Amino acid sequence: MKKLYVGNLSYETTEDGLRTMFEEHGEVLSVAVITDRETGRSKGFAFIEMADDSAAQAAQEAIDGKEVEGRNLKVNEARPRENRGGGGGGRRGGGGGGRW
Repeated sequence: MKKLYVGNLSYETTEDGLRTMFEEHGEVLSVAVITDRETGRSKGFAFIEMADDSAAQAAQEAIDGKEVEGRNLKVNEARPRENRGGGGGGRRGGGGGGRW
């Protein structure tokens, strides 16, 4: 199994459209267009999981740079997700002006 990153998507690109495009090169296990949590609008990129490494490579070579809905797609092997830490918040250091 290989996971691909697909970037520079039109906001109108659908998961079904991507699945159809990538299935021309092999079995697609999953398609996920990444959306904004608040608006539900596409963020312009997606992840495609393909069953076979050679099919994923063929899809990458065929689709990278291809114009779809007026945008030239960028297809790369997906990098592992980085641990970006927790929720943050709170103040550090002094400057609060309160009494101790």
